[in-house]
Amino acid sequence: MSALKRKAGAEAGAEPKKAKQGSIMTFFGAPKPSSTASIASNSATSVPEPATPKFDKAKWAASLTPEQRQLLQLEIDTLHESWLALLKDELVTKEFLELKRFLDRETAAGRKWFPPKEDIYSWSRHTPFNTVKVVILGQDPYHNHNQAHGLAFSVRPPTPAPGSLRNMYTALKADYPAFNPPPNRGGLLTPWADRGVLMLNTCLTVRAHEANSHSNRGWERFTQRVIDLVAARRSRGVVFMAWGTPAGKRVLKVDTKRHLVLKSVHPSPLSAAKGFFTCRHFRLANDWLAERYGPDGRVDWALNEGESVFADEGKTTTTVGAVAVGSAAGKVLEVESVKKEADGEGEGKEETTAKVEGEVVEGGVLKQIEAVVRASVAGGDKDAGAKEVETLLEKKAAAVEAGGEDENTAPEIGP
Repeated sequence: MSALKRKAGAEAGAEPKKAKQGSIMTFFGAPKPSSTASIASNSATSVPEPATPKFDKAKWAASLTPEQRQLLQLEIDTLHESWLALLKDELVTKEFLELKRFLDRETAAGRKWFPPKEDIYSWSRHTPFNTVKVVILGQDPYHNHNQAHGLAFSVRPPTPAPGSLRNMYTALKADYPAFNPPPNRGGLLTPWADRGVLMLNTCLTVRAHEANSHSNRGWERFTQRVIDLVAARRSRGVVFMAWGTPAGKRVLKVDTKRHLVLKSVHPSPLSAAKGFFTCRHFRLANDWLAERYGPDGRVDWALNEGESVFADEGKTTTTVGAVAVGSAAGKVLEVESVKKEADGEGEGKEETTAKVEGEVVEGGVLKQIEAVVRASVAGGDKDAGAKEVETLLEKKAAAVEAGGEDENTAPEIGP
């Protein structure tokens, strides 16, 4: 009798095991562990998080109807189990199943869409649920070849970083001078994802060369569920970065007493000049994480191996004057600053240079803007240096006002 039970058990488990052997996840392997996945606990502010529900993936998959299993095979194979356990009920709703039927129809009709299907849920594999500390919300995936790969704003090499991402680099450099963009104009952001930064688009697929072509098909409901789960179950607190009006609407219900919600204009070249370069979101996020969880809870935004944005922590910087100036015609975007830096022993530099690169749209054409401001502050009158900067900025502001209406008012676009 016991032998018959063992045989029946082996036969019952054969199908799930076979499906696992043919899964796409066997190609990718297990997600890389995050170097900063463990967050230091602060007893004064920590709130116990709900326990992760026990989840038997094989049992759940076996409970699906044949059609459900066929439609959801991609989710079974490529959605990280920590997310699958929380999203399994959403996956079997009529709305999500109809979304999957729509994607099948797109494929059957010969329509190319992005990202490659095995990359749709790469955000879940690089950032398992229990590692999320920052959420960056995107809009539509990039819709050209060799761009979208499942992480908002990120592109794989050799594709150069798009304008929105280059403007993110500019804002990062302003927050952390030690930050350096990847070589060869790279735009791969997987190091952030591996450190707990969930980069999630509102829609997870798009038809080739047709922006927003897969909107209002069901992805918005699904990704809102992802956001709501993070807000509800990561109860010790995470940072939400919502850039642009659409992203801002996605976080309206987030409890701001529990989480930090940072809003700004979108980094798109169409809108970044309106405040994104000086939003300081990368610094503000880390300041909040450090206060809540300690220094180990911060995100190292460096993208190059062997580098760290915290490399200059031994130095102190005093800002004498700083402002962002954008011209009416979009021709000039300058972030001007005069800084006095000192090393750990307090020895000041005789001359400092602030160099900021940004990208804006002028007449539909991308312009690369570079501003360099030099000022001698060490050994001189700091107040005089500040006055000199203020005079320069007053002249700039007058020129902007005389220039008329700002042309950077086109509808926001995003990745």
